[in-house]
Amino acid sequence: MPKHLKKLSEEVLHENPWYTYNHDTYEKPNGEEGHYYYTQTTGVSFIVPVMQDGRILLALQYRYLKEKQSIEFPAGSIGPEDSPLEGAKRELLEETGCTATEWMKIGTFEPANGYAKDTTHAFIAYVDAQGEQVLDDTEEIELLYRRPDEIEDMIRRGDIWDGQTLATWALVRHRFLEKTQ
Repeated sequence: MPKHLKKLSEEVLHENPWYTYNHDTYEKPNGEEGHYYYTQTTGVSFIVPVMQDGRILLALQYRYLKEKQSIEFPAGSIGPEDSPLEGAKRELLEETGCTATEWMKIGTFEPANGYAKDTTHAFIAYVDAQGEQVLDDTEEIELLYRRPDEIEDMIRRGDIWDGQTLATWALVRHRFLEKTQ
């Protein structure tokens, strides 16, 4: 069984509104000192918004690091004072203009546990109403409405490539595809 690594020290190298970049020293299994660098966030909420007609709402936006468009579920950082559900409600309203009174938490996961502490909280939201988006000055989001089988096709074609969206869909897909088969 792999050994637990003993942390010797920790320091924050950089901090911004979205994450911290950290450096820890630890004791390797052979007794030598090792260095571990990682990012840490306050977490993120991913939302699978289900419209009244059964379609699911997705967000199309440009992703700077990949220099291309990405189709994702609405999502965003959880504020330091927010619960994951409060963060999910805020992000759903901001990115889609939608509100929902029925919410279901479907799971949590770590999308990159080798180099980030970034817990993702996944929710299903049954949308009651939709108004205007309230995007911040870094966002430009086009909304897409798709049936569950269309989402499956988009994944097979590689149109949906975001890891957190794929992981969230893996947690929820059975809830939607059972109804259509």
